Amino acid sequence: MQIKEKLKAALASRRRVPMEPGPVPAAVLLPLFLKDGELHLLFTKRTSHLTHHSGEISFPGGVCDPGDRDSADTALREAWEEVGIAPGDVEVLGELDDCHSIHNYVVTPVVGLFPSDYRLTVNDAEIERIIEVPLSHFAEPGVFRDEQWQWQGKRVAMYFYMHGDDEIWGLTARILKQFLDLFYEAQGGQLEGENSLAPS
Repeated sequence: MQIKEKLKAALASRRRVPMEPGPVPAAVLLPLFLKDGELHLLFTKRTSHLTHHSGEISFPGGVCDPGDRDSADTALREAWEEVGIAPGDVEVLGELDDCHSIHNYVVTPVVGLFPSDYRLTVNDAEIERIIEVPLSHFAEPGVFRDEQWQWQGKRVAMYFYMHGDDEIWGLTARILKQFLDLFYEAQGGQLEGENSLAPS
């Protein structure tokens, strides 16, 4: 079975943990694509003048609009607005657990696959640049670390991933770790990208 089908099955079979209503609903897209025969994730580095998460590395996403049908609709719309991936060009594979942002958003991560060699259109009012990372990079020594932080009187685990001079942390790193754990399990314990989505 191809890794795409394994990943879809893993996302469908797991018991997704939603959050109680209250925080502002939002969604992000984890945009997967093949490059040089290897599975990659697309991230965005946000511009420095934005109100929330300015200058940070994120997945495309944002707050749900009243016209959005569901979280996937939100994630696909935001990816279109931020980096020019048309919603019809994304194959949604499933959703991860909701995450609570420190800015009181409940964020639903949506996993999707878009075509290789895609012509992206960056919204430079929000996005400084795009970052493309092969999934195999995250298995390299020294890329990942975790720390224990105090937040609202509790000790919480904070995750960090390095890619060159870029540091992925905070909510994005939490979502990324959740995805990588699932992907690693679906791969049978080998975090490899080569030919993982190639036609059989």
